[in-house]
Amino acid sequence: MAPPTLPGSATALAAAEADITRTRLIEIAERPPPGAGRALAIAARATLRKDLATACRASAPMRENARTMTSQPSIPDATSQPGPARTAYAPFAHLTTPNAALYRQVMGAFLAAKERFAVHLRPEDVHAALPAEHRPGDLNAVVKALDSLVDWGNLRADPDTARVTAVEDFYRKRFIYQLTRAGEAAEEALSAYDEALGRRGALQAVALHDIVTQLRALLVIAAEDEPDPAKTHLALSALTGRFGALAENARAFMGSLQRTIDLHGVEVEVFLAYKDRLIQYLERFIQDLITLGSRIALLIGELEAGGRAEVLLRLAAAREAADAAPDEAESAEEQAYERWAARWSGLAAWFVSADGRESQARLLRGRALGAIPQLLAVVRQLNERRAGRSDRSADFRTLARWFAEAPDDEARHRLWRTAFGLHPSRHLTVDADTLAERTARPVPPSTPWAGAEPLRISPQLRRTGSYERRGKARKVRDRSEERRRLAELAVKQAEEIAAARARLAAQGVTRLSGIGELDPLAFGLFLQLLGDALATWRPGMTTTVATSNDGSMEIRLTALPGGTGVTTAAIRTPGGVFRGPDHLIEITDLTAREAR
Repeated sequence: MAPPTLPGSATALAAAEADITRTRLIEIAERPPPGAGRALAIAARATLRKDLATACRASAPMRENARTMTSQPSIPDATSQPGPARTAYAPFAHLTTPNAALYRQVMGAFLAAKERFAVHLRPEDVHAALPAEHRPGDLNAVVKALDSLVDWGNLRADPDTARVTAVEDFYRKRFIYQLTRAGEAAEEALSAYDEALGRRGALQAVALHDIVTQLRALLVIAAEDEPDPAKTHLALSALTGRFGALAENARAFMGSLQRTIDLHGVEVEVFLAYKDRLIQYLERFIQDLITLGSRIALLIGELEAGGRAEVLLRLAAAREAADAAPDEAESAEEQAYERWAARWSGLAAWFVSADGRESQARLLRGRALGAIPQLLAVVRQLNERRAGRSDRSADFRTLARWFAEAPDDEARHRLWRTAFGLHPSRHLTVDADTLAERTARPVPPSTPWAGAEPLRISPQLRRTGSYERRGKARKVRDRSEERRRLAELAVKQAEEIAAARARLAAQGVTRLSGIGELDPLAFGLFLQLLGDALATWRPGMTTTVATSNDGSMEIRLTALPGGTGVTTAAIRTPGGVFRGPDHLIEITDLTAREAR
C-alpha cells in the first residue's frame, strides 16, 4: 500500500530537487572538476543565467501582489476611494500628510537628478541626496516615503536586477525609482505656485523701450513688398514676450504696492527706509509711461492702418503652423492666427483707448499716481504715531482702557456721558432736589416707563414753550474796545505781510545765496513759496513755476547751469541759518502787478 500523499508534497519535492541541482551547477561553475575543462563551467553558467531569468519572470507577479497587500496608504480612507477626482489629483495628496516636508524633499531629489540627466534612483541615492538637516537617520523612512509616492502616482518602481548575483536576491525587495509624468507635472505646478507666490513684480520701463523698438521693426518689415515670414514671426514673438512680461510684472508690482500701503506683511522700519526710493521709482515709471505710451499707441495705429498688422499676423501664423502634426494641419494655421490676433488685440487694448474704455496703461498710470499720496499719507501717519500724537483709533483704545479700569457701573455711566455727550434733555430741569430724590430712591435702568415715577413739567414750559422766567433783559456788553484792537491788529498784520511780499518781490531774478537776511514773517512766506515750487519739481526738470495757495504770489525756480550741487545757499534769520542747494529764483507779487 502506497503511503498517503500530503498536500503540496510533490511541489516541495520538486523545489528541493531544483535547489540541489542549482547548488551543484554553482559549484561546477565556480570550481570545475579536474580534467572537465572550461566547456563544462561555461555550460553551467549558461544554465544558471537561464534559471535566473525564469525565476525573475515567475516571481514578478508574486512580488507585486505582496507589495500591494503589505503596503499601507498614508492618506486618509476618504482619499483612497476610487473616483475621477482622486485619480486626477492623487499626485498632490502628499502635500496634506504629516510627512509632507519629507515627501517634498524626496521629490526635490528626483528633480535635481533630472537636471543631471539621471533617470533612476535607488533608495540609498535618495537618502544621500537629501539635505543633512532634513535627512532621516534610518534608510527605511526614505523607503517608506518612496513606496507612498509610488502609491500616489508620483513615482514608478521597477525591480533592481543590476546587483543580483543569486536567485535568492530576486526574492528581496530591491527597486529603483523614477519620476512619472503625473509626478513631474505636479512638481512643475508646485514650482510655478511657489514662484508666483514669492514674486513682487516690477514696473519695467526698459520693456517700454523694447516694445517701441519691436514695433518699429514691424513697420520696416510691413513696408517691404514681400515681408519675410521668419523675421515677422521673430519680431512678433519678441514683442508679445516682452509685452507679456511687462503686463505680468506690473500686475504683480501693483498688488505688492497695495499690500505695502496697507502695511500687510511689511516691516515699518524697512518701509520708512526705502519709501523715498519707492516714490522716485514710481515717478520715473510714470514719466516713461506718459512719453512712451503715446508713442506706442501711434505705432500700433500705423500698423493697423491699411490692414498691415493682419498681414503680419497671418504670416506668423503660417510659419507657426508649418510644424503642426498631420492630423492638425488643416486647422493649425487658422488656430494660430486666432492666437496671434488675440495677443495683438490685448497689446492694442493695453495702450489704446477705444469705445469709451480707458486703456490699461492709463489705468496703471492713474493707480501709480494715486499710490504716491497714499504712501505719503502712510508715512505721515507713522510719523504721528512715533511722535505720540493721538488719532481716533488710539483715542478709542484709551477710552476702552478707562472703561476697563472704572471701579463700578456708576463710574462707567458717568464716563460714557462725558465721552459721548449724552446729557439729560435741556428742557428738563435736574436740580439738587431731583438728585437727592434719585439718591434716596434709585431707579434701575431696566424700569419701564409705565412703571416709573411720572415726570412733572412746569406749566410755564407747557404754556409758552420756554422754561425761562420773564424778567428784565440783561444789559448788552460794549465790545467796541475789543473790535478796535482787533482792527489794529489786522491792519498791522496786513502791513507786515505786504512788506514781506515787497521784500521778496524786490529781489527780481537772483540766486538763493543772494537773498541775504530775512525777518521771521518774510522767511515764513519764503518757505511756503519754496515748498510749493519743490512740490511740482520732477526728476529731470530744470525749471518750475508755482503759485501760492491764495494766488497772490508766483515763484519761478531754476537750476544752475552747472548743477544744483555746485554751490550752497545760506539765508540768515533771527532763528538760525537756512542752507540748501543754490538755485535761481524769481518771486512775483501778483496783486501788485494787477494793481498797476
